[in-house]
Amino acid sequence: MLQPRSITRPCIGILAALVVLACTDLRSAEQPWREAPEYLNLLAPPTRRDAYRAYVSPLDLDATLKQLLADPAVLRPPGAWQPRAMIPYDAFGLAGSYNRWKVAGLYGSRRAHVAYGPRLDQGQTESWTLIAPYPDAGLQRLEPGTLIIVLRIPRADVP
Repeated sequence: MLQPRSITRPCIGILAALVVLACTDLRSAEQPWREAPEYLNLLAPPTRRDAYRAYVSPLDLDATLKQLLADPAVLRPPGAWQPRAMIPYDAFGLAGSYNRWKVAGLYGSRRAHVAYGPRLDQGQTESWTLIAPYPDAGLQRLEPGTLIIVLRIPRADVP
């Protein structure tokens, strides 16, 4: 049993620091992702570009998924977050202005590995798309990591 006078001032400071660390979400500091806004012009529709964010990770798709799925905000409906091999046309969709022929040429006979899933961030639903490997922003080569595209879905106005 601790007695109040047995705890010294330095110990109180250490205990306070430990409590703050325990309550702080450090996951963002652990993620090796970097924001990559250069992909928004290529992949996001011009009229909704502000709802999108793009990130790149040096990790492959499996390692990126493992890290992402440790986040309690990630939702897990059936079929979500399952990697699938797709042709680039299906992986990147039709919304962006990227050169589809150039991207198809980068992949050649290879397929992109893609995983989709939702995440809830402070009551806001996000749709996440992870693609690996992914083209560099100049569409000159494939990068070995994972491209992460996040769409924040606008809240519906409920009467």
